Amino acid sequence: MAAYRDIVIAGGGMVGVSLALQLGELLSEKVSITLIEGFPFPESLSGAAPSYHPSFDARSTALSYSSRLIYEKIGVWSDLEQWLCPIERIHVSNRGRFGSTLMRSDDYDWPALGYVVENAWLGSALIQALYRQGRVEVVSPAKVLKAKPGESGVRLSMEGFSEPELDATLLLVADGANSGLRKELGVAVEEKSYRQHALIANIASAEKHDNCAFERFTDQGPIALLPLLPAPGGEARSALVWTLAPQRANELLTCPEQEFLQALQERFGYRLGRLRQVGERHAYPLSLVQSTEQARKGVVVMGNAAHALHPVAGQGYNLALRDVAALGHELAAAEEQGVSLGDLSVLQRYCDKQRADQDRTVGASDILPSLFMHPDPVLGLARDIGLSGLDILPALKRELVRYAAGVGEMEVVPHE
Repeated sequence: MAAYRDIVIAGGGMVGVSLALQLGELLSEKVSITLIEGFPFPESLSGAAPSYHPSFDARSTALSYSSRLIYEKIGVWSDLEQWLCPIERIHVSNRGRFGSTLMRSDDYDWPALGYVVENAWLGSALIQALYRQGRVEVVSPAKVLKAKPGESGVRLSMEGFSEPELDATLLLVADGANSGLRKELGVAVEEKSYRQHALIANIASAEKHDNCAFERFTDQGPIALLPLLPAPGGEARSALVWTLAPQRANELLTCPEQEFLQALQERFGYRLGRLRQVGERHAYPLSLVQSTEQARKGVVVMGNAAHALHPVAGQGYNLALRDVAALGHELAAAEEQGVSLGDLSVLQRYCDKQRADQDRTVGASDILPSLFMHPDPVLGLARDIGLSGLDILPALKRELVRYAAGVGEMEVVPHE
């Protein structure tokens, strides 16, 4: 007879661990939760704070204001707070044209529109919070190899687990955009290649960013520079996400540092003064990937396995966290009502409630790059008027700010 767990989470990345924390917070002790991860997890630090050493080459994640609200509710925010750089302003501009706008958190009585945190610290803080919570069984290194409908929900074929098979009422698939388990389950995906690469790196500048994020649209692709905490030597740092044609991205990936900085300076301008240094450069192809189904009886596909977005607005991870919060509340309601956690009606209700948020976020991240790169001069004038007009249309600007902050229809309570 196979071992049994109520919920199995396949994938222990940032989305999978956030999901485990959320469910551990909302569901009763009667519900068994197991997190399966293919890479070895770091050990518990027994309540001590993990050590942190900022690195000029560290990769980062932008957390929207909605993500702050979610992490506050599950008790993680205080672990992250000292290593976050707030985004107090977002400057949006169109290279070579007059259109621009500036969004300010102060205009909405929010502490920030978002935050930027280095991935190494975010991941470590989440994992230590999971150990501290003590609700979730963590099994690593291990993998869910196969899943098929079983009598009690889903029967899983395991590798690295104490038994070769495991029965679960609910399987949550959170193993990334190239999810092998999604493919094994026969969940098809719709993929749209943007025929572009994202080049990411950290940039040191002569002038401080003053907690301002820059989104600059150019005819060669958008450039985002997100504020980071200073480097160990005190240098002002920003995280770069630069969308480029594949050939140009490969050229800039390997060219000498000064050649790279000169090319970026030419496209971005001097809002941060002279760009002085670039850290390790990485590039990856950009596609919109969406699962054709996110839920079936006993299974939900989450995170990048459900939807991987263009990084232009930095909303992919934040949308995944809003999905995590919504699913957690649906499962908590099902437990309270005595309904099986794998019941299709429960999981479909989650999908229905998140559909508008997902459609809006995916749609905006899909259309923005092409809208601002289109060479048509009439469209270019309309873009400039639209950006500049936001400052005299406060209702429209507020909706754009709410999108950037990821709050949508969420109730926002100002912080002291």
